[in-house]
Amino acid sequence: MAMSESDLIQVPRLLSEALPYMRRYAGATFVVKYGGHAMGNPELADLFARDIVLLKQVGINPIVVHGGGPQIARMLERLNIKSDFIDGLRVTDAATVEVVEMVLAGSINKEIVTAINKAGGRAIGLCGKDANLIRAKRLQRTKRDPDSNIEKVLDLGFVGEPTIVDATLLRELSKNDVIPVIAPIGVGDEGETYNINADTAAGAIAGAMAASRFLLLTDVAGVLDGSKTLIQDMTRARAEELIADGTIAGGMIPKVETCLDAVNAGVEAAIILDGRTPHAVLLEIFTERGAGTLIRPE
Repeated sequence: MAMSESDLIQVPRLLSEALPYMRRYAGATFVVKYGGHAMGNPELADLFARDIVLLKQVGINPIVVHGGGPQIARMLERLNIKSDFIDGLRVTDAATVEVVEMVLAGSINKEIVTAINKAGGRAIGLCGKDANLIRAKRLQRTKRDPDSNIEKVLDLGFVGEPTIVDATLLRELSKNDVIPVIAPIGVGDEGETYNINADTAAGAIAGAMAASRFLLLTDVAGVLDGSKTLIQDMTRARAEELIADGTIAGGMIPKVETCLDAVNAGVEAAIILDGRTPHAVLLEIFTERGAGTLIRPE
């Protein structure tokens, strides 16, 4: 379909705006957490793959870390395996963790790899077990019983948290123009398989890589203030204040805390943005206004 005159005028303007950012980020590492509705929408998934390839082509080194909660739930249902949640975390017994690994490191991971390769990139699928990329331990959570006021340890099974991220392999892959696509599966000291929250795994990888940007794609526009207006930029201290006063609440708290952990580990800035927006990653990186909420150290 032929482009309109207004479209033809818009293209050079957008390229002119993007060029300084391309120069600034040449050689930089960006970790992108991919999940939510964007991953389940074929059109958005195709655009995402093309955008990741474009980042590589302009000299940025993208690393993709993906989730897959809905796909795991569907497979568990097909296999008649009951799965419960405690405080938003899937209780993962031995049978469940096998399914989690199969879905995350198998079908989903390879779908994303295939999409990136189809778009002209060179992607390779990994999980935290490969080359001991993500060493993990069992996640410990406690909950206070409202009746007895006694704290009880929650048994989440094979739900893990990263202890060590060995970024050696990721650095070598980036040098060879390969785009790593990582499933958030970790390995314990005794070889146990751990299911790790994808946001947490992505933030830990961003910190280990001292990434320039950690982009957390979600299903909301970003962090909103008290009047429900998007906050485009805030410091680490401001984010902590908004959590303390209740402005940042509910499911946004762990996402912001993950971004703060990444920034504390040396990431230059973390961004929460809406993955349902077409080309959200490019809009955030290559435009002055950006597309989400950027959290920086100072």
